[in-house]
Amino acid sequence: MLALLNSEARHRGVPSCVMTFEPHPRDYFAEKLQQRDLAPARIATTRDKLAELANCGVDHCLLLPFDARLASMAPQAFIDDILVGGLGVRYVLVGDDFRFGAKRAGDYAMLDAAGQQHGFDVARMNSYEVHGLRVSSSAVRQALQEGRMADVSALLGRPYSISGHVVHGRKLGRELGFRTLNLRFSHWKPAASGIFVVQVHGLGDAPLLGVANMGVRPSLDPNDVNGGRVLLETHVLDWPSDLSARLPSGEAYGKIIRVDLLHKLHDELKYDGLDALTEGIARDCDDARAWFASMHLQTHRQITRDRI
Repeated sequence: MLALLNSEARHRGVPSCVMTFEPHPRDYFAEKLQQRDLAPARIATTRDKLAELANCGVDHCLLLPFDARLASMAPQAFIDDILVGGLGVRYVLVGDDFRFGAKRAGDYAMLDAAGQQHGFDVARMNSYEVHGLRVSSSAVRQALQEGRMADVSALLGRPYSISGHVVHGRKLGRELGFRTLNLRFSHWKPAASGIFVVQVHGLGDAPLLGVANMGVRPSLDPNDVNGGRVLLETHVLDWPSDLSARLPSGEAYGKIIRVDLLHKLHDELKYDGLDALTEGIARDCDDARAWFASMHLQTHRQITRDRI
C-alpha cells in the first residue's frame, strides 16, 4: 500500500503523506468509557511507527491527536477541514474497510464523491495476503499474542522489533549476574509479552545475541523503581570485550538501540524468590543459545544444499 502511495506521489509530483492518530481511537474511547479492555494491544511505539514509515520512503506523516474534537468531527468536516483545507490532497488511498468521521459514518463512496467535487482522486486497495494470511493489524496482534514470531515476520516483511533509549532500571540484573539493557514501552498493553530470543542493533557493527523479557516482571514488587510499567529488558549473551571501552562510562544508557524479537521461549513466569529467578534466567539463556545454534545449523544445511 505504501509502495503504491509513493508511486502515485512521484507520478503526480507531490510528496507522499500518511495520516495516523495518537492515541489509537479505540484507546481514546476505552479511556472515556473507563473500560480499558476495549483498548487494542499496542503493536509499536510512536517512534517505531514513524521510523518504519520513513524506511518505507514516505515523505511526511501527519500525526493527529485523537481527542474529543476529532472524535465528534462529522465526516464532511473531516474532508473539508483536514483533507482539502489542511492538506490540499491530490490523491487519497484507503483500505477496503476504511471508515471515518464521528460514529464511523463516512465511507469510501462518500470520500469518492467528495473527490469528484473538490478535484482529488480516491483509490481503495483490497486486502493483501502473505502465505494465505490477510495482512492486518489484527492478524499481527493475534500472532504476537500467540508467540508466532515467524508469522509476525511474514506479515510485517521483517522481524518484529522495538527501539528506544536505554534507560536506568532497578539494576537487579547485574546483581544476579545478568545485566540488562532496558527500554520502556509507553503503552500499558503491549501486543507481545514474555521471554524472547533477540538480536540487539545499535551498539556495534554486528548485532548482539540475547534473551529478553517483555512485560511487567511479575516476580518483582510492582512498587519498585519502574512502578509496574512495561519494560523490554534484554540480556546480551556474550558482551564484546571491547564494547564497554567504546561506550561512555562503559554503559549504554541514553543510547538508541533496536531489539528484534525472533523467537518466543515462554510467557512471563512468577518465581518464588531471587534464587529461583536466577535459575530461570540461566535456563532462558541456555535455551536462547540452543535456538541460535539450531538456526545456524539450518542455515549451514541450506547453503550446502544450494551448493550441491
